Amino acid sequence: MRPDLDIVASLVGSGQRVLDLGCGDGALLENLISERECTGLGVERELDDFHACIARGVPVTQGDLEEELPRFKEGDFDVAVLSLTLQAVRRPDRVLTEMKRISPRLVVSLPNFAHLKMRTTLAIRGRMPVTDALPYQWFDTPNIHLCTIGDFETLTADLELGIERRVLIDASGHKVAGVANRFPNLLAERAVYSLHR
Repeated sequence: MRPDLDIVASLVGSGQRVLDLGCGDGALLENLISERECTGLGVERELDDFHACIARGVPVTQGDLEEELPRFKEGDFDVAVLSLTLQAVRRPDRVLTEMKRISPRLVVSLPNFAHLKMRTTLAIRGRMPVTDALPYQWFDTPNIHLCTIGDFETLTADLELGIERRVLIDASGHKVAGVANRFPNLLAERAVYSLHR
């Protein structure tokens, strides 16, 4: 499991009903079910990842998460998770609003497009950056909404989502501390949030 998913799992907690949106190969949900006594469902668009979830024994539905979200009822889950996927959806605001409708708690992780390495590469080379955290060229990236930590926190305020906890992480998925907490938009490559409605 990716190191950042350990942070996500710790924010989800134990014994929760979890909806994992864009669940990938199901590693997080498998961990939550086997190690933290959670129940849950994954939603995954990519067929290879969908089949990986099935192979792991993880409950999953195949489809676009933006189309699947309206099918869930209010209160169906305790926690809705969106891990490194927000930047790849068509309407991040609508996705967060739907997550808030079906769950009182949200755990969201995202890459920070304002990180110093990104800014420096763009300023010096004049080209869109390719980093460990964002390993795509501009023409083949799944990321359609370039978001910063500042942008995300403004959006959560606009959507009346409270920030319970924010964990700043580096490209390898490990926590960063110290001066990064004073300048998160500049020094954190990713962030994980625990949000509540």
